[in-house]
Amino acid sequence: MGTVYAIANQKGGVGKTTTAVNVAACIAEAGYETLLIDIDPQANATVGLGLPKDAVPNIYDVLAGDATADAAIKPSSIERLHVLPSSADLAGANVELPRQAGSEQRLREALAPVRDRYAFIILDCPPSLGPLTVNALVAADRVIVPVQTEYFALEGLAGLLDTLALIQRELNPRLTIAGMILTMHDGRTRLARDVEREVREHFPELVFDTVIPRNVRIGEAPSYGRPVIHHDPHCVGADAYFELAKEVAARG
Repeated sequence: MGTVYAIANQKGGVGKTTTAVNVAACIAEAGYETLLIDIDPQANATVGLGLPKDAVPNIYDVLAGDATADAAIKPSSIERLHVLPSSADLAGANVELPRQAGSEQRLREALAPVRDRYAFIILDCPPSLGPLTVNALVAADRVIVPVQTEYFALEGLAGLLDTLALIQRELNPRLTIAGMILTMHDGRTRLARDVEREVREHFPELVFDTVIPRNVRIGEAPSYGRPVIHHDPHCVGADAYFELAKEVAARG
């Protein structure tokens, strides 16, 4: 049975989707069957891998009970990487799910029949701690937390860690933090260096050694519907995501 990773942080713009897409692509390139599930109504991971926002069935249909995960999974252009796409309809799930008893288990139950097909399943979460992220955290074995190396980096981390502890205690005792990944790092600035030092001091065992740099190729890649490792496989951004994928695999 594969390992399920949630990429989560309630702060927006910290590189969750970029990390999800590129780690999934790197793992698939290494020869492992991989599934990326886009649980964000913005559907950026879906588009970033070249799939349309209106693909049906999608993750909303799965959570609503109108389709199985097996029926909704689509192949990507990358060998061994499959996608369970999102759509704008998923925004409605934030309202609908809390009305249903046991709804926080919906994603975990839906994934059960397909888990053994994939070595890794990556969940791209929305920038909130709402019902969709809770569903992802209940379904996950590990959490990867992207942290942008800017002034508000530590803002909200305490809230996220409290939420993770609550879910571990009440809903998913096997959930653990795989690590925090520093993103959008510009080592030329004193601020970025100071934030990196502070995060590493606060969470010495949790922060990945790899740091994702600010890199124009990473920003360009989604507009071409592919991960940076295919857009420009020799750029510093691609190198960093390959190194991160190795660390993720090594930590289990």
